[in-house]
Amino acid sequence: MSETVVWRHPKPKGVAGRCIGRTDVAVDPRKAKRLAHRVRALARREGRACEVWTSPLRRGADVGRWLVRWGWMHHVDTRLAELDFGTWDGRPWDGVGAAAVDAWCTDFAGHAPGGGESVSALMARCAGFLREHPGALVVGHGGWINAASRVVRGLPPPMSAAEWPAACGYGVAWRASSSRGAESQ
Repeated sequence: MSETVVWRHPKPKGVAGRCIGRTDVAVDPRKAKRLAHRVRALARREGRACEVWTSPLRRGADVGRWLVRWGWMHHVDTRLAELDFGTWDGRPWDGVGAAAVDAWCTDFAGHAPGGGESVSALMARCAGFLREHPGALVVGHGGWINAASRVVRGLPPPMSAAEWPAACGYGVAWRASSSRGAESQ
């Protein structure tokens, strides 16, 4: 069976310094098309079906829409969305406040930042998707990839923010069976 491959979406426009989870921000159409070409190339190289899964957020779904133009099936699954930061989402990190961020870092696994979703809940979403769709080609989000990496390795939710790595680069692929983390494709 093929392993699941998840590419982080292209870099979104105008998000520097902002907390971005479920905020639906645009990506450059050329970058979405470039990533779609990379997904298609891997599928050809590995003899995979022309089928991709994305979150409903444009930064992933735009890549799926390019693939549809080339005859692919595109599935949208809400479980692939980024962490829900609740009231923090879309705001400048400076506006969130150090005390609120400290409260999250104190209970990184269980605290729902901004009243949104905990990292434990994100990991549960990842586990469900990975169980139901082994071998899928996915365009997702940095936080989702971090969570999926822990799920695949059988690790519990992180107790501290120090156990949560920085997100992989935009357009970088991660293979679900990989314990070495993200890799370029």
